[in-house]
Amino acid sequence: MPWPIPPNPTEKHTVEFQFQFDWQAAINSIPYLAKGIPYTLMISFGGLAIGFVLGIVFGLLSINKNWFLRWPATAYIEIFRGTPILVQVLFIFYGLPDLVGGPIDPLTAGIAAIALNSGAYISEVVRGGVQSIDKGQTEAGLSLGLSRSQTFWNIVWPQAFRRMIPPLGNQAIVSIKDTSLFSVIGVGELVRQGQVYIANTFTAFEVYFVVAIMYLAITLSLSLILRLLERRGVASA
Repeated sequence: MPWPIPPNPTEKHTVEFQFQFDWQAAINSIPYLAKGIPYTLMISFGGLAIGFVLGIVFGLLSINKNWFLRWPATAYIEIFRGTPILVQVLFIFYGLPDLVGGPIDPLTAGIAAIALNSGAYISEVVRGGVQSIDKGQTEAGLSLGLSRSQTFWNIVWPQAFRRMIPPLGNQAIVSIKDTSLFSVIGVGELVRQGQVYIANTFTAFEVYFVVAIMYLAITLSLSLILRLLERRGVASA
């Protein structure tokens, strides 16, 4: 019986890898994945609305001359900017119920996490926008007989807000993408819908491809709206 011929180590072996994108599977997943879009938008824009209010409050407090107002605002900003949003939502969803003595709805936890996280970043946007306005604007308002409050809200704030639009838009896009992390607490947003669909169809590549396209469509639409607002703001300046 002849001995088997050992393989030649210098011989090149070609491994055939066959993959064909299943367009039908991708198309079939769209109606199911679309059910997650309202949750994604609800969490992101609901949280951003609250975060914008928090950002104005803590952003203005962070430049206040009184240290007992400035320090708590600075602490809030640094804590929520310095910790991952995934840790924040896990703490709210799993940790806070031990403190409040009752469960927290996943949707509520998601909105709260976006609000607190985006509020910290928006605070810095507000601080930078206000401080970018020349002090001569305030002096001009006071010389016209306006109070400091009137000078700020009628002269300083409109100019500062126009400069805030690009970074606020960036934060909105970041917050929309951050909602993808909330699948870990069972929120039925886009990624969670995709996970459930994949568990039944085993078409991970196609489904996550569609999820990515949906996120891209949302963020590009928002970017277009923000560019129009920015141009209108510049034109009216």
